[in-house]
Amino acid sequence: MSLYGALITGVAGLDANSTALSVASANIANVNTVGYKNADAQFSTFLASSMGSTDPSSAGVVGKASQSVTTQGLLQTTQSPTDLAISGSGFFIVSPNGDPATREYTRAGNFTTDSDGNLVNAAGLHLLGWPLDSAGNPPTDTSDMTQINVSGLAGKAEATTMATLQANLQASSTVDSTYTVGDLTSGAATPAFQRTINVYDSQGGSQPIQLSFIKTGANTWSYEASYQGDAGNITGTNPIATGTMSFNADGSLANADTTATPPTANISITIPWNAASGLTSQTVSFNMGTIGGTNGFTQFDNPSALTNSTVDGAVFGSVSGLSIEADGTVSAQFSNGLSQAVFKLPLATFANPNGLSEVSGNAYTVTPESGTPIVNAAGTGGSGDIEAKSLESSTVDLATEFTNLITTQRAYSASARIVTTADQMLQTLEQIQ
Repeated sequence: MSLYGALITGVAGLDANSTALSVASANIANVNTVGYKNADAQFSTFLASSMGSTDPSSAGVVGKASQSVTTQGLLQTTQSPTDLAISGSGFFIVSPNGDPATREYTRAGNFTTDSDGNLVNAAGLHLLGWPLDSAGNPPTDTSDMTQINVSGLAGKAEATTMATLQANLQASSTVDSTYTVGDLTSGAATPAFQRTINVYDSQGGSQPIQLSFIKTGANTWSYEASYQGDAGNITGTNPIATGTMSFNADGSLANADTTATPPTANISITIPWNAASGLTSQTVSFNMGTIGGTNGFTQFDNPSALTNSTVDGAVFGSVSGLSIEADGTVSAQFSNGLSQAVFKLPLATFANPNGLSEVSGNAYTVTPESGTPIVNAAGTGGSGDIEAKSLESSTVDLATEFTNLITTQRAYSASARIVTTADQMLQTLEQIQ
């Protein structure tokens, strides 16, 4: 190796160790960056013979950064429902400008809502996902994605379909042998027991349904259901439903509708909403208990009373928050206690994740070395699970990086000594007379 070759080798050492210093510095600077993957300085020899030289001793060194993208960072628990971490393989699919056609991939799941209601992480990358239809199904085309936006979510109401009642009808009530259907509603007969149950229509309105009961025979009661709201809301007149229920000698329910065979514990009431009300016909099933049981309607010689009622459905409620499941399902939570699945977050996996190209914002883009992204729901097709209220920590180990700083400094100083020594020898050569 000539003296000039030694100078070049020393300079190569300085350059390679400068790269190593940059790598260690970047790691230390990103020790608290969510989802950051530590990089390593990789050194390789560069022989002059590869450039046509016949001197086998003339060898330099090349340094480059190599990031270990597949290393799993520790998960830290947070309080924000939109803080997301991936346990296992995969990347969140994001867009730097909100355009679903422009995609990048990241493990940094510190998402919050921006002024437009979009979920973006600390680097401003917009989270992408599948919109769900009313049945909770994603699109058949897995590439059909949109921004996860919560500002466009409207409120939600739910119509009542089931009411469960628990009551007692006094066994010693007087039998009315003259009762005819409609007498309770018209006032021609006085009910032995009467209660109003509020149900919910499809637009979230509370609607009163009055149930009236009269004893018409041994262990036999007739009932009428009448709508107690604005009469113009329904077609026809009250009562909207009538029937007869019977009890066993021990006071247990025998049949909630004596016309039903076999006996049933349910009474089906259809509310004939008028088209002008904006509502369509609504059927509510009133569960009166269990045939042969005493967990619903009973006939004992105690005062008639309603002891419990449970009605499903809900009044209108506005969006109060979000919840995200392990499979990536994003559900809107409403103030009335209802929830609705509105988006699903897919994850992208790659044949060679370490072949991805790093870009600003702790994200990656596809390269020929990485292969094309394979998009699946979380927890399927090799994708990891999504952990809500969690963030993936940086994989940087400070102790290792400080050690790398020391060894890099020593190697840099040694390379500099090569340069100064070669320079001194050249000066000696120049002084020969």
